[in-house]
Amino acid sequence: MTTDAITHLQCTICAAHHQPEPGRYTCDDCGEAGTLDVRYDYDLVGTTLNQESLAANRDITMFRYSDLLPIAPNAVPTPLTVGGTPLYLAPILASKVGVRSLWIKDEGREPTASMKDRASAIAILKAQEQGAEIITTASTGNAAAALAGIAASVGQKSVIFVPASAPQAKVAQLLAFGATVVLVDGNYNDAFELATEAVGKWGWYNRNTGVNPYVAEGKKTVALEIVEQLGFSPPDAIFVSVGDGSIIGGVHKGLKDALALGWIDTMPRIYGIQAAGSDYMMRAFESGVDVATMPAINAATAADSISADLPRDRVKALAAVTETGGAYLRVEDDHILRAIPEIAAATGVFAEPAASAAYAGLEVASQQGLVGPEDHVVVISTGSGLKDVPSVLAGVSAIGAEPIRVPPSLGALETAMDR
Repeated sequence: MTTDAITHLQCTICAAHHQPEPGRYTCDDCGEAGTLDVRYDYDLVGTTLNQESLAANRDITMFRYSDLLPIAPNAVPTPLTVGGTPLYLAPILASKVGVRSLWIKDEGREPTASMKDRASAIAILKAQEQGAEIITTASTGNAAAALAGIAASVGQKSVIFVPASAPQAKVAQLLAFGATVVLVDGNYNDAFELATEAVGKWGWYNRNTGVNPYVAEGKKTVALEIVEQLGFSPPDAIFVSVGDGSIIGGVHKGLKDALALGWIDTMPRIYGIQAAGSDYMMRAFESGVDVATMPAINAATAADSISADLPRDRVKALAAVTETGGAYLRVEDDHILRAIPEIAAATGVFAEPAASAAYAGLEVASQQGLVGPEDHVVVISTGSGLKDVPSVLAGVSAIGAEPIRVPPSLGALETAMDR
């Protein structure tokens, strides 16, 4: 079924309908801010995709939801296992923040160690569907690694634009995957604009977040998995870190799909968490300014994966919070870094700064009374701490954790252990 179930692409600003034709990325009338939402015939989807069919489906990847994805019926998914990540119960953290139950969705278990693999898996299929020779994206690191890795798995050429300041571990991934890597002397916005110009000149397939309407469809599968893993009983609240806004928009879309299909009967509150140094969406939420026209800020944060001067999926990102009764919250970098070892020590989940920000935001929400003792909460940990080891070490140092160094002597060890 898949693409047969798509009715149209709808502009998130003016609600204009567009057909899902090659080269169609955003709304003609609303420009780049006019991101498009993929709309489906849910009655048609429901005939083949339901709780019974899912129970019988042995595919554990995100493609178990293929009838609700914008891909061709004969599309062959990447050989990498994308999706099917674990949802861990975290009772120690639940007790600490004062909620009834807390789960951590560990997206660091994806093939390239971040949730961006879900988006790239769809983008690759769309690029191949259109016969694109090259696929490209701009990224602070995770989307780049995801695209390069997924592209490598199917032999697709990729050109990746990243700020020259991107963590070395992320750049190393790109080079190892065989991508053509362009280090841009500037920030993420500069890399994004250069990638956009390259698409215009050479006709490459554009995977860029907030421009390509299909990447959020890949990201929404994390919400579908959460719903299914919780036995189709939705949590009261979901916490997710926000940079460009595509992940939170995708989570919202997945929950709307689940609601439309009757998988859940209530919509969880969605809380978007931003670093204080990259808080565009928080400022918009507080002020009520129209995000379609609100100018860029100067973003700077240790959580590089959520650093964005101008969130490209900002319209969907704001709707995810306002339409669900959630909120935007900001957290300081030192709080984000300290949350890394806190999560790891309590759950065994190793989060990068952009991922730990979501839990830090839950702590803030608890302090503000936005969640309480009756709430069931999910925190999405979007990427692995191995992505940014220097930041992890900074977080470990901030809580005073350090190794014990001793000579090879039991007596010395005993003395050190006593201290």
